[in-house]
Amino acid sequence: MTTPNSTSSASDAALVLFSGGQDSASCLAWALDRYARVETIGFAYGQRHHVEMQARLNVRAAILEAFPGWADRLGEDRVVDISGYGDLAESALTREAEIGFRDDGLPTTFVPARNLVFLTVASALAMRRGMSVLVGGMCQTDYSGYPDCRQETLDAQAQALTLGLGRPMRVDTPLMDLTKSQTWALAHKLGGDRLVDIIVEHSHTCYRGERGKRHDWGYGCGTCPACELREKGWRDWKAAS
Repeated sequence: MTTPNSTSSASDAALVLFSGGQDSASCLAWALDRYARVETIGFAYGQRHHVEMQARLNVRAAILEAFPGWADRLGEDRVVDISGYGDLAESALTREAEIGFRDDGLPTTFVPARNLVFLTVASALAMRRGMSVLVGGMCQTDYSGYPDCRQETLDAQAQALTLGLGRPMRVDTPLMDLTKSQTWALAHKLGGDRLVDIIVEHSHTCYRGERGKRHDWGYGCGTCPACELREKGWRDWKAAS
């Protein structure tokens, strides 16, 4: 793998919050299409299912092989252990719990302030690496009602990071106003059938961590909210194609 010249300006570089899911894989392609230097960061936050940690590596490797032009832009990957945070954040994603809704109306899969924590940690690496852009797959169109996925939340976080770091830090959210169908369409626009195939085969979104059954839209249990949303987006995109 060839890493672009580290003297690239901050505006030419971006750090992608990369979980190995459909959304972050699409965001990685989006960043590679726009920035001369792209790096990725992932988080081991105590999640119940570690298949996504392997999915990250598989998606990166497949993109490197399939897109030589992007391979020249894709730099380092870093995984940060914040499992202590996961111990504090009780969620169906960090402990055995039924997937449903809490008394306050939020999904039991909501990990409190997860995106804010991720962005804060990522900003420290971005600053050290001379970057001023963070890229995340947050979306307020097809989402589960997570407060930290809203545009106003991310705008406030970007402002807080800029003030706290004493230098500009932008948060790009290319999927913010897209449906899952439009996210599939974006991936196809960026990398054609090859990129769509990589996302289908290698990315992981299922809340239950199921990789045993492959559907036409990818692997998953097929019944959790994440799988249902991904499948619906696939069907809608195919119907419109």
